[in-house]
Amino acid sequence: MTDTDTLPKKAYTLAYTYEATRGSCPQCVLAALKETLDIGDEVLFQASQGLAGGTALSTRGTCGALVGGILAISSLVGRTYQQFSAGESKRLVYKYTKQLYDRFLAEYGSPLCCDVQTQLFGRSYNLLDRQDYAAFEQAGGHVDKCPSVSGNVAQWTAELILKEMKPLLQKR
Repeated sequence: MTDTDTLPKKAYTLAYTYEATRGSCPQCVLAALKETLDIGDEVLFQASQGLAGGTALSTRGTCGALVGGILAISSLVGRTYQQFSAGESKRLVYKYTKQLYDRFLAEYGSPLCCDVQTQLFGRSYNLLDRQDYAAFEQAGGHVDKCPSVSGNVAQWTAELILKEMKPLLQKR
């Protein structure tokens, strides 16, 4: 078996386990990709936490797991501050992030956390409300539902990077 076969599966397992035991979906995806493909750094990881639960646990923004995958891809091919300051346009990042986004939409029907929750649970939960959060957990929020989303995104991101962007990994 090659790295192209095993690393995405390992990324899935790590992200799934981290989401089940530690939470913060973007961080779980980024941790899995850091440990399998050595992508990202401490600043990116730390900065991602507020994007969990559809941004600030609001569930009204983009799924944090998807955000984690997009951040990982962007850290490889996104525009740097120096390129931004020089007024350079760098659009390659959209080619790859759109592929991940489209795969997520095909699976979950929407990028929004509340819509993903509705698909998985039959309803959306207010993660900032203690009682609703308890109901979310009782319904399997961190048993299998959100862990599977984080696992899928980590696996899909690893597959995309290894298939489409492997030369970029070697340049680092």
